[in-house]
Amino acid sequence: MVIVGGCGHVGLPLALSLADCGYRVGIDDIDAKKVAYVKAGNVPFLENGADALLKKLLPTGRLELASDPSLVESTDTVILVIGTPIDEFMNPSVRIFDKVLDELMPHLKKSTMIVLRSTVFPGTTESVERRLRAAGIQADVVFCPERIAEGHALEELRTLPQLVGATSDRAFKKASALFERLGVTVVRTSPLEAELAKLLTNTWRYMKFAIANQFFQIAHRSGVDYNNVLDAIRHDYPRAADLPGPGFAAGPCLLKDTMQLSAYTPDHFPMGQAAMQINEGLPNYIVDTLNSRKPLQGRTVGILGMAFKGESDDPRASLSYKVRKLAAFKGAHVLCTDPFVEDPSFDSLEKVLSESDVLVIAAPHRAYKKLDLAGRDVVDIWGITGPIRL
Repeated sequence: MVIVGGCGHVGLPLALSLADCGYRVGIDDIDAKKVAYVKAGNVPFLENGADALLKKLLPTGRLELASDPSLVESTDTVILVIGTPIDEFMNPSVRIFDKVLDELMPHLKKSTMIVLRSTVFPGTTESVERRLRAAGIQADVVFCPERIAEGHALEELRTLPQLVGATSDRAFKKASALFERLGVTVVRTSPLEAELAKLLTNTWRYMKFAIANQFFQIAHRSGVDYNNVLDAIRHDYPRAADLPGPGFAAGPCLLKDTMQLSAYTPDHFPMGQAAMQINEGLPNYIVDTLNSRKPLQGRTVGILGMAFKGESDDPRASLSYKVRKLAAFKGAHVLCTDPFVEDPSFDSLEKVLSESDVLVIAAPHRAYKKLDLAGRDVVDIWGITGPIRL
């Protein structure tokens, strides 16, 4: 099989897992530098267990890496890890997906099975199948969404049920055989059902974070300690046990998938739009609160954590950058640091701690738990360094 887009956060853990099960796996990725990096035995992002597994598999010959779409000529199973991003108007953009498909079609076998792995706009699976058949390629196209958490992919690929959206028994049988070797349960749906299931899953998670952030703002505006409120809600009360604490709801999936669902829905999904406004507005609320308490003009704001979540090196769609931009707009001098994200504009943790008037814990990295911040002006809506505070 060949995984197209196989050096990324979704594709590479899947490639390693399938190769570890005995499959021969080709990895095709447009980023030639990343391909060379992986060939040399390096994983280009943080993923528990991936470095050791890659070094174990490379000598076996079960992994082949290239930056060449012709790699798919040698296989009858192609897994596309190409998602549907949203454009500047928060609408799905299928241009990248279409471009990749155009590049692949001259190299596909007539009876190839195409597995769509990343989130797509509802209806994409059947649209791809129609397009391929119009080109004379009698491919089976299935949607088998990933539902992993970054950093825990290798574990979750072997434990979480795998949805298989297929239009025929033949396509389902082929796709289920592919994933059953991972030891997981396979759940059959139609392609549209699987596409919606993936979007609804991420949207539900995004909306839970939104209500948590809205609750925090309501309590904060009321002048009460939200730690006490949250403890009172959850204490020995099982129906509220799943209420998250506040925090930045960011990353490459949650907002994007919520907006795709909004674009798909005739009334534009007002609850999803509201969730977006709350989550994307949290940096504004923090900066405005700080500025109203004491003007940020001329002060130094230190941002600790630029990844989109704790223990991650992935800065994609991180709201930390929005905090930086908004604080700078208010006239603050902003210093940023992160133990995992490499950026020449960042400073050392020691410098940020020593020179900042205000510290914002923007990503809840475990390393920050050990910091002695007593007496400092600290914003920590995560509660990673102690109580939730703003």
